[in-house]
Parts: sequence; C-alpha cells; structure tokens
Amino acid sequence: MNPRRSAGSSGKKHVASRTDKKLAAGNGSSVAAGIDEKWMREAIAEAERGLGRTTPNPAVGCILVRNGREVARGHYRGAGGPHAEAVALAAAGSKARGATAYVTLEPHAHQGRTPPCTDALIRAGVRRAVIGCEDPHEIVRGRGLRQLRGAGVVVECGLLGDECGDVIRGYRRFITGKGPYVHLKLAASLDGRIAAAGGDSRWISTDASRALVQKMRARSEAILVGIGTVLADDPRLTCRIPGAPSPLRVILDPELQTPPDANVIRGRGRALIIGSASAPLRRRERIERAGATVECFDTRGVRGWKRLLGRLAGHGVMELLVEGGGSVAASAVKAGVVNRVSIFYNARFLGADGVAMIGALGVRRAADGPKLRTLGVQRIGEDILWEGEFE
Repeated sequence: MNPRRSAGSSGKKHVASRTDKKLAAGNGSSVAAGIDEKWMREAIAEAERGLGRTTPNPAVGCILVRNGREVARGHYRGAGGPHAEAVALAAAGSKARGATAYVTLEPHAHQGRTPPCTDALIRAGVRRAVIGCEDPHEIVRGRGLRQLRGAGVVVECGLLGDECGDVIRGYRRFITGKGPYVHLKLAASLDGRIAAAGGDSRWISTDASRALVQKMRARSEAILVGIGTVLADDPRLTCRIPGAPSPLRVILDPELQTPPDANVIRGRGRALIIGSASAPLRRRERIERAGATVECFDTRGVRGWKRLLGRLAGHGVMELLVEGGGSVAASAVKAGVVNRVSIFYNARFLGADGVAMIGALGVRRAADGPKLRTLGVQRIGEDILWEGEFE
C-alpha cells in the first residue's frame, strides 16, 4: 500500500499580533516555543478539516509562516490529490523562501502517487520545519526528517506530538493491520441510563453535545449501531455538518430485521447491514433491493468483532464510531476492541427502570471491571463530557 496524502485549501490568513512580534524579538526560548505552539495548533486545525475523507492515508495540515505572518496553508483532501505541504507551497509561491513550515506529520521522502514533499520543501527554500510527529508508516518513518536535515533545513519534531498523533490515530492502527480505531460514544443520564423505562431517548443530551457528536461523525469513516437502536429510534446516522461526507452506516442485525424504508437505508451515503449466516434469505434480498449492502457472518465474541473490524478495514474504515445501544456497547467492551470512550452526561435521573448505557459484562468483582484511563472532563453546555481510553 502506498502511504500518503495530499492537501487542502488556502483559507483566511492569520497574522501574528504586534505583541507576538515584539515578544519574538526578545529571543526568549519560552516565547519562541509559545509562538511555535500557536502555529502548530493552526496546522492541527487545518489537518482536522480532512478527517474522515483521507482513507487510506492520514489527515495532514501545513502552515507556512515568514516574519511572523502566515503566507499560506493547506490540508490533505483525499487520495490522489496534492499533499498538504504541496498545497501550501503552491499558494505561497516565492513567499515560501525563508519561511517556517509547521506540519502536523512528517513529510514523505519517497515517490508515491505524488512526488516527495521533502523535495518540494527544499526546492521552495523553506528555512525551518516544525513537525508534530513522525509518520508511523515504515516507508516514511524518519526518512523525511533525515532528508530535510541533510539539505540544511532546521528540523524540530515532536511539538504537540500527542495532539498531532490523535489526528492520525485511525491511520496509525490501519497501517499496522489492527483494523479501525474504535471510538465508543454514549449519551446518558447522571445515573447511566440511555433511555427511559418506556424506551424514549430523545433528547438526553443537549444541542451543544449533539453538535460535538456531529464532529465525531465527521472524522469517522463509519458509524455502528445495533438493530435495537434502528427499531426504537429510526436514526439517520448521517453527518449534518455542511460539506462533510456521511460515514458508512453499519447495523448489527443478526436476523435482518432492518425495515427497507428505514432512515439508515434511505439516508445519504452507504449502508452496510451485518446479519448472521442463519438470517432468512428473503429478508436479505428485500434489504438489498432497498439499496443497502448485506454481509452475513458471526459477530459474537472476540473473534466475531475482529472479523467485523477486518471487513470494515476492507471498506476503507480507519476510524469507527460506535453509538450504541447498551448491548452493542457491552459486546464491544467485552471483546476488548474499544480504544476510546466518550460519555455525555446530562443533569437528570432516569432511574433503575431506565435502559442501562452498558449491557451485562459478567463482572463479579468491582476490581475486575474493565478499567479506563481518564483523558479529560469538560463541560459542554449543560452536559459533562467524560473521555477515557482503555489501559
């Protein structure tokens, strides 16, 4: 597989403030580091514009800065297009000479679908390259850094490395053959219920939380729910951000109960229904006539989930967003395939007769429960977002 990427667009230019320029003139290392961090955050934001669109390559952002002013920017838009560095350089023209390039991921030094970005940076006369993280692909890793340094470019790597690494978390797993990065998203009451006793779940979370979920969908190549969610809520599972592609909609439906007129089939984008080998053939034919793809195999347990993730990787899925319900969430957690968990807690109680956000795990002792490491807690409107990853 050829790794790599291309780039985005030139957008509104950001200019360093007079205060920034005066501080930079003081040559304080902490001030210089702060300015570098500022521009790298701009590069990360640019890279994020490509999330969900770049498979099988990583999302990348590049900002070119000279004399404290941005001269161009670019991000990778998808396979076969120009790389982030190439887009920024084309927009900058002669202004790239003597500039600093802030790039979220190591520029590649090999000939793929497009020429090496290292060559382009060197030819353009870029003086310095600040790079967020190394490319984990074996064809790229370290070669770009060495080539730039060998040509006299001042190279610094690792600035905001964790944040830049988070941008490529799906790509990192994808290229190592581990399948998609699995992100489990839940919206629950304070007592951990995703629906009331009568089955109603609209709306547990607030508008602000739902807007953030749309961003999660935008960076994912696929969204997965169980048939219970489809029958109860008839969700569309599309991304409602203008201009963003809608992910592949994946439904775990062992008996192929998905109605042919369900929103997940009729909505924008592709739908993949996963049934069991024993599912009635007539139901499969009915769903396929409605326009969805049907694949039938066992998804139970560790082996079933790994088979599913392997199939999704074959569909170009680098990041999978699992949105529920409770039995699907429990199955994924028990199988050990979840990488990240995001839970939106709303300030209400639904009681023990509500629907639990995680189904039965078979845990007998509290100490044996699957343990997560907290990544962060933040307030989203009236909700609280807790995020963690499995240790």
